[in-house]
Amino acid sequence: MNNLEKTLYKLKKEKKKAISIFLTAGYPNVNTTEKLIIEIEKYSDIIELGIPFSDPIADGPTIQYSSQKALENNVNLEKCFSIVKNIRKKTKIPVILMGYLNPIYNYGLNAFFSKSHKTGVDGIIIPDLPFEESSLIRKLAKKYNIAYIPLVALTSGLKRAEKISKISTGFIYVTAVTGITGARAELSDELIPFLKKLKNKTSKPLFVGFGISKPEHIEKLKKYCEGFIIGSAIISLIKKKKSIINFLKYITRNI
Repeated sequence: MNNLEKTLYKLKKEKKKAISIFLTAGYPNVNTTEKLIIEIEKYSDIIELGIPFSDPIADGPTIQYSSQKALENNVNLEKCFSIVKNIRKKTKIPVILMGYLNPIYNYGLNAFFSKSHKTGVDGIIIPDLPFEESSLIRKLAKKYNIAYIPLVALTSGLKRAEKISKISTGFIYVTAVTGITGARAELSDELIPFLKKLKNKTSKPLFVGFGISKPEHIEKLKKYCEGFIIGSAIISLIKKKKSIINFLKYITRNI
């Protein structure tokens, strides 16, 4: 079991819902990213660290903006690894790298997973990697004890979602809306029926992301999933220089 799997097991045993916070690596700068991880550790169970990329097709304007700013700061994979290595001196919180296939492939797949393992990365999410083409990535993730976390969309269909859930070695990332990331006032009406059906098909933890931005979202969904991923709402707060901790206290008050 790696650190992420231990955390998921502990949360399940304690019957607690997980909070996973997304930060774009190097936004607004590398030092701030490292400080934020330590500051919000008390209010989150998992950190998702976004690898900046020039064409983040699954992301909305908020995360696109943060990714572009990080690229302007010359943040690359090496700097992402450096962030993880530095925060590992202060915290054991599970860290998941979320990145598109292009920079990972260009880095070298074996080199990427080897470096991930050495620096203390616990999981990987690659949103543009199709299920059918994930075999090599999954083998390398297993070799280096990195949890592989697939995405399941509402448009996947239950049969395909069930197949995808079987390859997860961490949790299953269920997108709350069709389309791209971004805070939403309302989530899809199809989400709860979909979660109910998928829960009957898998014992893997279901985490809901894409749009989670209000305590009402969590209150509405907490019976049907094991965790929540909050991204765009956090990035927006960073941009506005507002308190993330106050927001996390507010949004998780009913957990």
